[in-house]
Amino acid sequence: MTDKLERKGTGKLQTLIEIESEVQQKWDSMKIFEIDAPSQDKPKYMCTFPYPYMNGVLHLGHAFTVSKCEFAAGYERLLGKNVLYPFGFHCTGMPIKACADKLVKEMELYGNPPVFPQIEKSIVTEDSDVKLNLDKSKGKKSKAVAKSGGAKFQWEIMRAIGTPEKDIPKFADANHWLEHFPPIAMRHLKRMGIKTDWRRSFITTDVNPYYDRFVRWQFIKLKERDHIAFGKRYTVFSPKDNQPCMDHERQTGEGVGPLEYTLIKLRVLNKLPSVLEKEKVFLVAATLRPETMYGQTNCWIHPDINYIAFRLKNGEVWIGTERCARNMSWQEMFSSTGVTDKICSIKGSDLIGCAVKAPLTSYERVYVLPMMTIKESKGTGIVTSVPSDAPDDYVALQDLKKKQQFRAKYNLSDEMVLPFDPIPIIDIPEIGDLAAVTVSEALKIQSQNDTDKLLEAKKQVYMKGFYEGVIKVGSFAGQPVQNVKKLVQQAMIEDGTAAKYMECENLVISRSNDECVVALCDQWYLDYGEEKWKKKVKEDCLPNVNTYSSEVRNNFIQTLDWLQEHACCRTYGLGSRLPWDETWLVESLSDSTIYNAYYTVAHLLQGNLRGTEPGILGIAPEQMTNEVWDYIFFKNAPKPKTTIKDEALARMKREFQYWYPVDMRNSGKDLIPNHLTYYLYNHVAIWPDEPERWPASIHANGHLLLNNEKMSKQTGNFLTLEESIRKFSADGMRLALADSGDNTDDANFVEKTADTAILRLYAFVDWVREFLEDKSDFRSGPSDELFSDRVFVAEMNQLIRDSKYHYSKMNYKDALRTCFFEFQAVRDRYRELSLGDMHRDLIMQFVKNQILILSPICPHVCEHVWSQIGESGSILNALWPDCPAPDESLIESCKYLLDAAHDFRLRLQEMSNPKQKGKQQVPPVKVKLTHGVFYVAEKFPEWQDSIINALRELYYANKREFPANNIIAEKIKSLNLGQKYAKKAMPFVQKIKSDVASIGVSVFDQMTAFSETEVLKNNREYLRQTLGLEGVTITLSREAKDEKISEECCPLKPMSHFYTVPSVEVSFVNPQPCSGMFTVQLPVYEDDNMTKVKQRLMKASRIKEISALTLYRYKDPIASPLTIPSFDEPLKDKVMCSNDAKFEVDVGSEKVFLVENGSKQFLNKLMIYWVNAS
Repeated sequence: MTDKLERKGTGKLQTLIEIESEVQQKWDSMKIFEIDAPSQDKPKYMCTFPYPYMNGVLHLGHAFTVSKCEFAAGYERLLGKNVLYPFGFHCTGMPIKACADKLVKEMELYGNPPVFPQIEKSIVTEDSDVKLNLDKSKGKKSKAVAKSGGAKFQWEIMRAIGTPEKDIPKFADANHWLEHFPPIAMRHLKRMGIKTDWRRSFITTDVNPYYDRFVRWQFIKLKERDHIAFGKRYTVFSPKDNQPCMDHERQTGEGVGPLEYTLIKLRVLNKLPSVLEKEKVFLVAATLRPETMYGQTNCWIHPDINYIAFRLKNGEVWIGTERCARNMSWQEMFSSTGVTDKICSIKGSDLIGCAVKAPLTSYERVYVLPMMTIKESKGTGIVTSVPSDAPDDYVALQDLKKKQQFRAKYNLSDEMVLPFDPIPIIDIPEIGDLAAVTVSEALKIQSQNDTDKLLEAKKQVYMKGFYEGVIKVGSFAGQPVQNVKKLVQQAMIEDGTAAKYMECENLVISRSNDECVVALCDQWYLDYGEEKWKKKVKEDCLPNVNTYSSEVRNNFIQTLDWLQEHACCRTYGLGSRLPWDETWLVESLSDSTIYNAYYTVAHLLQGNLRGTEPGILGIAPEQMTNEVWDYIFFKNAPKPKTTIKDEALARMKREFQYWYPVDMRNSGKDLIPNHLTYYLYNHVAIWPDEPERWPASIHANGHLLLNNEKMSKQTGNFLTLEESIRKFSADGMRLALADSGDNTDDANFVEKTADTAILRLYAFVDWVREFLEDKSDFRSGPSDELFSDRVFVAEMNQLIRDSKYHYSKMNYKDALRTCFFEFQAVRDRYRELSLGDMHRDLIMQFVKNQILILSPICPHVCEHVWSQIGESGSILNALWPDCPAPDESLIESCKYLLDAAHDFRLRLQEMSNPKQKGKQQVPPVKVKLTHGVFYVAEKFPEWQDSIINALRELYYANKREFPANNIIAEKIKSLNLGQKYAKKAMPFVQKIKSDVASIGVSVFDQMTAFSETEVLKNNREYLRQTLGLEGVTITLSREAKDEKISEECCPLKPMSHFYTVPSVEVSFVNPQPCSGMFTVQLPVYEDDNMTKVKQRLMKASRIKEISALTLYRYKDPIASPLTIPSFDEPLKDKVMCSNDAKFEVDVGSEKVFLVENGSKQFLNKLMIYWVNAS
């Protein structure tokens, strides 16, 4: 079954799109989203979304994250707050410049338009190795790859995103990107209906002189406060571009950072090629666990990998992969940066069996053995083996010990393998000092092919070993493992048996298609590892930030634990120049940390997106000095010496002081390890003494799937924002986005859901139109007389409260459920319970409530209906419905009624369709049951009452928990209930336990908040009609003649019995010419009144109004039916029947009589019915 769309028509869609266009014109004319700081304080709400990068059009994934802010803004407006939702456009960084330069190069090489060579496209794959404790956001393909749809050349990528062929050459100028894409994004977002004050929008980079001045001021402040330093630091680096490669400059590997390994130097003792015989040669094994080197028993090498020997600048010769040597050449290990001093190549199989001297282990020498799972793309391609604490090592070593043929294949003698047993080095509680051995045996791992079990074993051993293990051997014996890791590494480096080595955690490919390395670079960096700064963020800032989920908070804590320096500048791309060294550009993750503050004054400073014209205050960029920025953003800063007017300064300062801090920032969860954490750091740095300016809340959402698959242009499973609106309407798309999911789990946008949203929204609009047209047909007068009226109001109030709670927690899927799906269901239930006789005022109240609570999600439809029902102004300026606390007992009584009706229906079906017994040849005849009796219990039967009292006693004696079933059984046995109830006792116990778990201890009280009898009696007609019966009776179970009912019927579980009452069939004839009405045969029962018979006839003939129906009898019931009727006088010789008339039935003779005004008239089983057309 597919989730993709197969639509038959677009009429309803076009209606919604027309409504949206009209509504957006209304909002524009009202300038409804343009808002300035008021002179008097009023509650405010500012929410922001990380400005999107402008190298293409926005897609549905953007819309999903945008929608979280959008729904929040709509909800907060309903609370009466001033709401600011500004939106900027990010152009800083390398991608736009790199794309423009690629176009230049392609046109130089292949012409304009270019004719590209036919080449086979390769697919870059990433290492799929599982790394424990690694953030899920790391190692992903970048947004650029998603947009490109697999195209290799930049010209093809531009074509793939919809750029006309004739316009592509314009994009060879990087500035054209800044002119082209932001207005398109703005147009599409307006069609979505987002509540943005577009006056405050801007683009970044030094193209915008106002924003450029702001970024320069920020960096001067950071440097003044010693948060920026210069020096050599490890960073992800593109050798091809000759500069660091930040997140937004990558095709693949967004979020990936440097990973530190310890290289263990294993001195080679024999089997070296002749060219190395006189050299001091080491195999270098990369490990993340230097503290386990005490347990080495061998070394692993892949026999099929081609290794190289290379000379370092200290004269040592190391053996590793060519890839790792390339990395090392950028880490000052060789004489020349970027150049590896290669001596020779060595096949892995030539090294197997050689002896090496391994540091720290108790073995004098160990041997190089084969392992087929080693990857050339990880570490050095050489792995040291610690089978005591590494399940992979233990299982691989056992395989070699067990398989003599395997050893013989690689010419391994027994003494190279068999004598080497795991060495106990770490003691782990509950596992012991040979953790890998213990866990592998417990999981029954048979070989290296048991990959799932090995993964589970590694999780258990590594996590528990690192956090709970204690070192048993060496100079650090007795200390926790997590405390000695760095100490062991440092000691080994100092004695020359190890070295530090860095490489990317996962594959990183730059936008220039270069595989990145980790390089030791001269660079300006933000010192996020500085202890005091980190502590202030972790202990003073983060605890006061509402993160909406523990997972998000834990991700922040984990990021703060590992985050160190971040390179904040580069030499290539677009951006602002570093104020004190203009050879450097501020990179994209560093100019985007406090820019939310700029939103507060952007509309006053700049007159357009690019800042090429001054804003309404007429301030020139050069007037925005550092002292002016200080005055605007710092509460105690002195007034600057400036030509800017005092009132302009005061207005800008007021804007900032009123709107800041950001009340909620929403982003994808993948930005927690970088942007969102930097966001906290920089607010703490810029406003160290004003914590009231720090972020109030951060909400993170997961990624968006489309029809349960990843979005990808390459597979065609992709939608831009514009396509989504065109396909589903703005409100249809928004509803489906709300339904897609919340929190950090990956959400799923289902096209069928969006298409259903179109139908639901259209149906609601159409239903409101019909109601307004037919309003006079609805009941008026007192609106609280009927049970159905009171329940309707109570259920609306309950859902309004539930929706408010879900909105406040940003749980929009739940909010949509309560504010629309369940709210609509409440209306439908009201129609059902009231038997279609709904109250005009309550329906109008429902419509108004519905559009108010749905307006954050579907504002266009709600605005349209707001106008249709005669409300003035805009719904966006209205307030959340003010409703009293819901009458919960009334809601419970309605649930009771519906549950009872459901149970009665099942019982009726069961009695109407008797089961075939035994070998009965003829199936039982279906029975037409006409009447029902419903039995209500005032209290539990005596045997059940005894059990409940016993359970109450056990529950409270056991500290408000039920004891084990064997204890309960003993207690029940002591009640001496007798054989009759023995088998029923424990099932009843389980029912009560379940009820206590779901309802609470009120179950023990055996009291209901309402009268069951009254509820059923007040809804007798509803029960009769919904069950299709002719009559119902409600009585107490103690009056039942059936012993089963009197003994088993209990509170809140009424029982039922159905039976057939004899009747006589009467023909009801309609003589109206061309009426389309037919003669129908209906049963008439003893003591039927006119209303019952009319209702029966209405149902059979689909007559809507009882007032339109009149019954007649023949003057002469014998002769008149035999007379040819008159076309002109169809009611000739017919007598109108009184509404007070009753029927008498003689079933034996099959005669029916009408009793009215004291006289009794024979009907001859014939009557006339007339329907008034008006």
